[in-house]
Amino acid sequence: MVVEKQYFEAEDGAQLFGLLHKSNENKKKKILIATHGMGSGCNKKREDCIAKKLTENGIDVLTYDNRGFGLINTVRFPDGKRLQGTVFEDVEDGYFDILGAINHAIKLGYEKIYLQGHSLGSTKTVYAYNKLIENNKTDILNKIKAVVLLSLVDVTEVMNYLIKEADNDIVEIALEKERNDELTSVITTKSSFMPYTSCKTFLRYYRDNKNIDFAKYTTDGFEFTKLNNINVPIFMRWGNVNELISLSADELSILLNNKLRQDIKDIDYVDGATHNYSGKEDILAQQILEFLMKVK
Repeated sequence: MVVEKQYFEAEDGAQLFGLLHKSNENKKKKILIATHGMGSGCNKKREDCIAKKLTENGIDVLTYDNRGFGLINTVRFPDGKRLQGTVFEDVEDGYFDILGAINHAIKLGYEKIYLQGHSLGSTKTVYAYNKLIENNKTDILNKIKAVVLLSLVDVTEVMNYLIKEADNDIVEIALEKERNDELTSVITTKSSFMPYTSCKTFLRYYRDNKNIDFAKYTTDGFEFTKLNNINVPIFMRWGNVNELISLSADELSILLNNKLRQDIKDIDYVDGATHNYSGKEDILAQQILEFLMKVK
């Protein structure tokens, strides 16, 4: 495996950086594009293990830092630098990042694309896929051959838990800042996964979440329409130790196996894994490989 630095633009001009993991032989021009989760980045052991396993079997892997990497960072746009990272990003802008990564892969000559997301990266992946449908990007959709979703969470449920555990009434704080036109103000949530956030970003998750609230696992009768809009093989995994879900991983797997209509699907959990799959990366990588080997 050879790893090459990559510099490319998101669809809206944001300058992004990634790592292209190349196999020694990839005659079918296949690539997995991995979108990381909240506060994370492209240098993760999990992605390294997945890349090693896939490149050994003729599938290249592109990991990249989307605009939400780290807590606070600056991203260069055509009109200058902007504050981004977990604190300032708008999750819906993940569409621009994912589309930019796809276009970059196509320019490099890849013909079969697998989209992978982890945690909030899974939310972005589902949102982006549906946005591609909405924007009638059939040429790109035809190149996407499978979707891999790792630890997709119920955004509103996680936010409600965060609010409940916070020391202060962060909803009222955010609304007060909004009334005063101070949406870039940073508030603390005392949360391990989201310790700080701008008011604007918080309100996107908590209130203005219609377009990303598609994983309501505990809502009776929920139809999972946006997940079912994915018309290629789908792979979903969770851990069953300290995972960000309220159902057990076993219950959630059964639920979605019953609700999702893809002809080819692999929905399960990795026993003993946490939300980040620490210590179970090789098991996860092997399962992803076995799934992708079934995809034409």
